[in-house]
Order: sequence, then C-alpha cells, then structure tokens
Amino acid sequence: MEISVKTFDELSNTELYQLLRLRSEIFVVEQDCVYLDLDNKDQKALHIFGTKNNVVVAYTRVFKPGDYFKNASIGRVVVAQDQRKFGYGKIIMQASIAAVEERFPNTSIEISAQSYLLKFYSDLGFVAFGEEYLEDGIPHTRMLKK
Repeated sequence: MEISVKTFDELSNTELYQLLRLRSEIFVVEQDCVYLDLDNKDQKALHIFGTKNNVVVAYTRVFKPGDYFKNASIGRVVVAQDQRKFGYGKIIMQASIAAVEERFPNTSIEISAQSYLLKFYSDLGFVAFGEEYLEDGIPHTRMLKK
C-alpha cells in the first residue's frame, strides 16, 4: 500500500471520488448509518490515504488544533472491507499520527472512536476519556494521545 498525504486542493478528481466512495461504502452502506458525510470540513482537512493498484483502500482525514477539536484530530478512519486482513488500519493510523507530529508538533491528538475499536486505538497510544455517547446512532468514546 502506498501512502499519500494531501490537502483538499491537492487531491485529484479521481482521488477525491475514490475516498468519498470508500467512506460511503463503509460508513453509510456497511454500517447502515444514514448521515451527511459531506460536512464541509474536507476543505480544511489533510487527507491521508493508502492506494493499491491506484485504488484508495485506506483513508483518514486530519485536522489541525482548533479546526475540529481543541487538539489536532484524526477522523473518518476507514479501510476497504476486502483489505482489512493486511493491517492497513494500523498503517494508515501510524501515517496519520506521523503527519500530525510533523505538521502540528507538540500537540495532542483527539479522536471520536467507535467504541468497539477502543483496543485498536489504545494499542496506538490513545487513552479513553469521558462517557460513551451516541454519534449517528453508533456508540463512540473520546480518546486522546499526548
């Protein structure tokens, strides 16, 4: 998997289409969650994505401190269903953490994690805080990596 890090304006039409399609396939169709994915925040985000054979198979979006949370943040973490057996979730998160550390040094990273993935994010150094809550009908927990 080849990792790319781009601003919204640096994305090609094909890359943008593929990453939006992947997000829709997983968050809307697979998770059966009707919500507005196109939230006018992509324009501010840094887009981290992994491709195989020129197809986006893993993705996150990153925000600088103050754009989404008080801290830097990583969200929309997604891996294509047929690609999950290769560890790409960990790889794309490590690349996202590295991008935050490089572009926004000396800041904590805050995420809104789907609760069933707490161990996955804990293994990456995130610590849960606060009460579990529903976001778009799915249990989530806030987590922080210092």
